[in-house]
Amino acid sequence: MENQTTPTEFILSGFSKLWGLRFLLSGVISIIYIFTLLGNMLILLLSLVQPCLRTPMYLFLGNLSLLDICQTTTTIPQMLQHLLSGSSSISYASCMAQLYFFLLFVGAEGILLATMAYDRYVAICNPLHYTVLISNKICSTLVAASWLIGSLNAAVHTVLTIHLSFCGVNRLSYFYCDIPPLLAVSCKDISLNVTMTAISSLFLGWGPSLCIILSYVHIMFRILKMQSSQGRRKAFSTCASHLMVVLLYYGSCIFTYIRPISNYSLDKDRMISLLYSLITPMLNPIIYTLRNKDVKGAMKKVFDRKMFF
Repeated sequence: MENQTTPTEFILSGFSKLWGLRFLLSGVISIIYIFTLLGNMLILLLSLVQPCLRTPMYLFLGNLSLLDICQTTTTIPQMLQHLLSGSSSISYASCMAQLYFFLLFVGAEGILLATMAYDRYVAICNPLHYTVLISNKICSTLVAASWLIGSLNAAVHTVLTIHLSFCGVNRLSYFYCDIPPLLAVSCKDISLNVTMTAISSLFLGWGPSLCIILSYVHIMFRILKMQSSQGRRKAFSTCASHLMVVLLYYGSCIFTYIRPISNYSLDKDRMISLLYSLITPMLNPIIYTLRNKDVKGAMKKVFDRKMFF
């Protein structure tokens, strides 16, 4: 009975309809992964070595880059291994480990994006109190809290998933182990899992997104009241990159997690999953380097120094 309810491995069949293009797909995914690693490592390195970037905003940005590196490393190497080897199997233990770490990094990123919105709100709406409200100690606490909340959320869902039964069904129509495909093939009552997913969506999805919306409503009103057009452009520029990242992240996560479980469609979900597991982590460093004068200035200093030596 144990062998029937708990499979020793899962078959990830997300690429089954595109199997004839697997070598092309592996090349495209490899390029995306390399760009993601290089871009996020560059931002992480700049935030550590450049004095002009040792501010709360870039502490958050460095952690965002670290989360993107960890998130893509949790899923993409396994995708490439499946495409290149021709085998789509993943052991049960590896699947549960992948589920835990993926949920950890996704959940922590959601909290961190809300924290970054609060940072922008204080910087623009209460600049005189910025050093008090966003001190180094408070920043470190907020970053640690985002990782801790992500870890607790991932632990709860992983433990609940481990207690599911699958009755011999081990084929997941997905690219990696995630909550929707595992619930879809379970033959056990999943009402507790659905309830906890809804609670997580409320506190890690709707809650942070509401905070971000309120922050940017206040920010936009403050920007519109500014007398100087140059001041308005500068204030908007500091927020535009973060707002673009927020829209990419929450747009895909809301579609996947923050909706009724009865509306899940794995055919649609697995395509959207590629957006926040592949595309968004790659675009984040591009958005921040192209839209942020401080980052571009720090990059110029580093490259000029390298060329000089």
